[in-house]
Amino acid sequence: MTEQQAQHEPESGAAAGGTAKRTFVQKPRTQKVGRVVSDKMDKTVVVAVDYVRRHPLYHKRITRTSKFMAHDERNECREGDIVRIEETRPLSARKRWIVREILQRGVQV
Repeated sequence: MTEQQAQHEPESGAAAGGTAKRTFVQKPRTQKVGRVVSDKMDKTVVVAVDYVRRHPLYHKRITRTSKFMAHDERNECREGDIVRIEETRPLSARKRWIVREILQRGVQV
């Protein structure tokens, strides 16, 4: 496009003085409840989340476990605690969850 054509083109959007603001609706962040299986790292815990599926052929209930690394800012979590974790931005190579609250303290032996 030449300079002469650009001068005659109508402007659009915010450059034209319009109020074309984009508003993004943030989807609710996923939350999961699980058990702390490791607290050996600094400000990080490993949380095991159990879920139940049916076997496709035999229809027996199968319990599966997923492990998530979660950020624990104040190092409050201990092994055996039941915690609620929430999805967040990537904090490290494997850490994408943060500990929201400790629901139940584990039994210390």
